[in-house]
Amino acid sequence: QVLLVESGGGLVQPGGSLRLSCAGSGLRFNNYGVGWFRQVSEKEREFVATIKGGSTYYADPVKGRFTISRDTAKNTVYLQMDKLKPEDTAVYYCAAGRVITSSLRMKNSYNYWGQGTQVTVSS
Repeated sequence: QVLLVESGGGLVQPGGSLRLSCAGSGLRFNNYGVGWFRQVSEKEREFVATIKGGSTYYADPVKGRFTISRDTAKNTVYLQMDKLKPEDTAVYYCAAGRVITSSLRMKNSYNYWGQGTQVTVSS
């Protein structure tokens, strides 16, 4: 039984930081691609970042501002978000799957999903 649980969302001012956590059970994160997606109401869920093996991948809008990492002992993946902008406001979802590199930016490549955590960037 696979379970992904996100935490760490909240309200932050523009330019501020948040760290999201994704705790996994029922699968070892080091054997999967684990990614973050985000969704604004009425819009399509979009790719943010993925860690797969020893490599990391980022969507263009977050490059240089977000960092994805993995703590193998805790089976937890983190998304450190710095220099946050209002357009980063969304529900952020953790996802895992046996993805190939060429398709890791597509949400349909992931078969396990968390419940989401709200991130709001506003003054």
